[in-house]
Amino acid sequence: MSVENFLQAFAGVGILIYGIIIMGESLQIIAGDKLRKLIGSLTGTTLKGVLVGTLVTAILQSSSATTVMVVSLVDVGFMNLVQAIGVILGANIGTTITGQLIAFDITDFAYVCAFVGAGVCMLCQTKRKKQIGIGIIGFALLFIGMKMMQTPFSFLKERSDILAAFADNQLLAFMAGLVITLIVQSSAATVGLTMAIAAQGVIPLSTAVVIIMGDNIGTTITAVLASLGANRAAKQAAAAHVLIKILGTVVISLFIPYYTALVEMSASTITRQIANAHTFFNITIAILFFPFVRQYASFIRKIIPDGKTSEQMGVIYLNRSLISVSAAAAVEAVEKEMVRLAKTCVLMIEDCRRMIVDGEEGLAEGVGRMENGVNDVTREIIDYSTETGQSGLSTDLSKLLNLCTNSVGDIERVGDHAMNLVEMQQYLEDNSLSLSEKAKAEGNEMFTLVLSALSKSIEALEKEDVNIAREVIETEKKIDAMEKTLRAKHVERLNKGLCSPGAAVIFIDILSNLERVGDHANNIANAVFEIDALHHKTKMCK
Repeated sequence: MSVENFLQAFAGVGILIYGIIIMGESLQIIAGDKLRKLIGSLTGTTLKGVLVGTLVTAILQSSSATTVMVVSLVDVGFMNLVQAIGVILGANIGTTITGQLIAFDITDFAYVCAFVGAGVCMLCQTKRKKQIGIGIIGFALLFIGMKMMQTPFSFLKERSDILAAFADNQLLAFMAGLVITLIVQSSAATVGLTMAIAAQGVIPLSTAVVIIMGDNIGTTITAVLASLGANRAAKQAAAAHVLIKILGTVVISLFIPYYTALVEMSASTITRQIANAHTFFNITIAILFFPFVRQYASFIRKIIPDGKTSEQMGVIYLNRSLISVSAAAAVEAVEKEMVRLAKTCVLMIEDCRRMIVDGEEGLAEGVGRMENGVNDVTREIIDYSTETGQSGLSTDLSKLLNLCTNSVGDIERVGDHAMNLVEMQQYLEDNSLSLSEKAKAEGNEMFTLVLSALSKSIEALEKEDVNIAREVIETEKKIDAMEKTLRAKHVERLNKGLCSPGAAVIFIDILSNLERVGDHANNIANAVFEIDALHHKTKMCK
């Protein structure tokens, strides 16, 4: 094999891998918010996980990307191990779509696609249309890379010694598939390389099938690497992925002659037979494991026991590996972290009510700690959002991220108002002042209404439900009216000498801060309307 042929073969592998990458990235950007919604639905049944895993991998064009995403999502608590296993089984099936694509002999059509894709990129102005052009180019590169790989391997036809080495030693063929995939971290690339060699008549189908089995185990390395710095749950997900492939390989290897015969009958060309071998392998594994997912998850937990859980003031959803794997998942992480932050602020306002209305002591320090945590998490969300925004988002995802970032500011301000309320209560205590029972009762009414608005705004945001958001808007109007009414009543009591001037000023400030909390709840509800309008616009533009 000449140096030129050697370099051409490696260039073909590189072009194939690059085609897979840019095609997946373009499909992901084009899918945009739909992919985010799809990822958000992962908390369903095992069957739903399999289907979603298959579809997401078809979009990302990489089971490694999907399994890394799964490990990241398990690490931050988006899904549990049972759900993760379902998605992994689907991802294994979804990744075979690339192999099925490159088995088509449409190189001439691919050249046309490359030209058309380049034309779309140059002539179209919108980001979405340019991404469509890039996706078309990626599709073309799959076949161009395959063509480049095939010719250099033609010299192997005369090298019967190499053929004999692989044909007589299936362990060598298995290790070749495993090691190559460990290096390139793409099962589709190894499948394509195997097709290119087999198309020259260099290896028989039986050897190619064994290479594909090694390839399927080698592709798990990416998920293993992603889990190294993660928690035990993520390590469990990675281990589940590895063992699924190993156990599946063991089972199929027991029936390898029959399996090879089935693959041979499935198509007339060896390239299609190899693609089918890859697909049949992963479908068989999914069928074998699907009925026993819960039992398998329990088995994995015995190998890697669950870690101790503890309350965490910092971020739990903002895993930075999500940004490079799936920008849509990263935006989903921002939204979930924001909702979690908002729920902390609800607890702060509830503690303020207990301090001011019920007279409970010892809560100020806890509210202060929560406020410090809110500030830290807010900074983390802003930094993470900035990094996500620079990763190349679709227009819809970019707008959604901006809406989330704006809402984080409203949530953080709720925490500031909670600290203001703490300081007011402490002022009353330091100056031996107290609110009248009537003021406390009225204050309790205000707290109840404000907490209702804040809780509903968070629920509306979490569910992206405009009906709940409308309830918040109506409640906020009641808060404004109540603040004016209670302020007037308190001024009247002050004029009649029924309460001290010092306490009266503090009570007015308490009402004012609670009214501001209602304003921020209203802003969050309005963000929900904008998110809904964004989704509606996306549907209209289809």
